[in-house]
Amino acid sequence: MSNPIRVGLIRCDTHGMWFGPQMQSHDSVLLERAVLMPDDRPSTYSWMTRGTHYFFYSHYGAPRRMTAPRVEGFQITRLWDEHPEVAELARSVFLGVPRVCKTYDEVSDDVDLVFIADCNGDGSDHRMLAEPGLKKGIATFVDKPFADNSTNVRAIRDLAAQHNAPVMSLSILQANPAASQFALRLAELGRTDFGTITCHSLDPAALIHAICVAHHVFGTGITAVHASRSGTHTSIHLGYGDVPNRPENGVVILCGVTQARFTEMFATAYGPKGSVHGQVYNDFDGSEGSALLLEHIKTWFQTGLAPRIAQEMELAIAVMDAIRLSEATSSTVSVMTT
Repeated sequence: MSNPIRVGLIRCDTHGMWFGPQMQSHDSVLLERAVLMPDDRPSTYSWMTRGTHYFFYSHYGAPRRMTAPRVEGFQITRLWDEHPEVAELARSVFLGVPRVCKTYDEVSDDVDLVFIADCNGDGSDHRMLAEPGLKKGIATFVDKPFADNSTNVRAIRDLAAQHNAPVMSLSILQANPAASQFALRLAELGRTDFGTITCHSLDPAALIHAICVAHHVFGTGITAVHASRSGTHTSIHLGYGDVPNRPENGVVILCGVTQARFTEMFATAYGPKGSVHGQVYNDFDGSEGSALLLEHIKTWFQTGLAPRIAQEMELAIAVMDAIRLSEATSSTVSVMTT
């Protein structure tokens, strides 16, 4: 592709400055040292306290050699964040190339792709943030979770269809190589009868990752959920009903198991021939998953064909809807996928 895809970046938060350095040339020194706001207030996002640099430049003895994979074919030309000073700092990290926009609706002007890089919220503002670009017919990628509920997912889909604007949402955990490698090990069990997945909390930004791991490793087709809370810990049982080739006894997501320093997730699978246990995500190899997502986004933009896992994100939102209702009612709730 001779001309790069011009990207308008909405939000310079954790994922905005995670995907960004994988797409574009940047100042690694500033990415590492952007610790405080210009007026000496505490930093707003984790990348400003060396978060992204720590995981992207972990080559011993060569702190300026990027260990995370780069993905060519993108150029961030516009960006916006509700904290203007953060947006200016992000612009400096990207060597002054992007234009800082005063409002998020300006981000979709003169770009090919809008990238809503808001990964730490509940997705309740994604419909609002996506609307200006979709109304202009601009292809839009929405970071996880797609939205806060299935109703808003459908609203985003309807708006995109009305204006002939492609839209897609994905999670790193749908493509992370560690989860893929774990899934391959299930063959050792003969069949998979039961599984577990660790998750940090019930926050949608974390929970959607765990649901995506369930889809990635154990398969789609979840028909019912049951959430049970005990103090700060919540166990969520995912049932597959009579769906063939799925764990007969379901999968349990264990939320709030520990206060981990980094984002680490583990899975265990049990079958008649034993069990397998392994790490399905950590922040050091997470850049491999995000690089694969960027390749998916590039192919989708160029061909108009979304990968199969894009449908899984919408299924994951439906599962999350059911989990919320189950927790509120202390009952088993069916997953509504239509």
